[in-house]
Amino acid sequence: MTKFLLVLHVLVAIVAVGPVTVAASMFPPSARRALADPDNPRATETVRLLHRICRVYAALGIAVPVLGMATALSMGVLNDTWLIVSMVLTGIAAAVLLALVLPRQEEIIEAVEAGTAKAPEAPAAAGTPESATVAVNPRVTVQLAMFTGIFNLLWATVTILMIVRPGSTTGA
Repeated sequence: MTKFLLVLHVLVAIVAVGPVTVAASMFPPSARRALADPDNPRATETVRLLHRICRVYAALGIAVPVLGMATALSMGVLNDTWLIVSMVLTGIAAAVLLALVLPRQEEIIEAVEAGTAKAPEAPAAAGTPESATVAVNPRVTVQLAMFTGIFNLLWATVTILMIVRPGSTTGA
């Protein structure tokens, strides 16, 4: 049963976390292109697709720690330091994705869609509220790239801990 759980845990980690890390990494440069040319429907669709991949696979990614806990329980390593550190880092990675990466992606998508939806021909009237125009601060894409890098670094660290397992008796 342990091998079966371990195989499922690794497969789900590859299938669920891999696409999130790749799509999240591709999002900032795609967002910069879409913001620079909001009339380009392909650029707009690309950022929407990358965000959808991040959201869907993040939801599927919940299975990774669940299967990991079941595997650890069956292996009897639930109290090992490397596993506890991995679980904490996994929680931090999830928090970074949910609280910092996905909301900034949504903010950028709103700005891109507002840019394609409104004609730039006439400037806003003096009495027009600022909420009528959606603009994204240029720092948001830089922050998004930074938070995505932190998310990816956390997952890389967890992966290394899972492979090396300090104190493991496997000899690896």
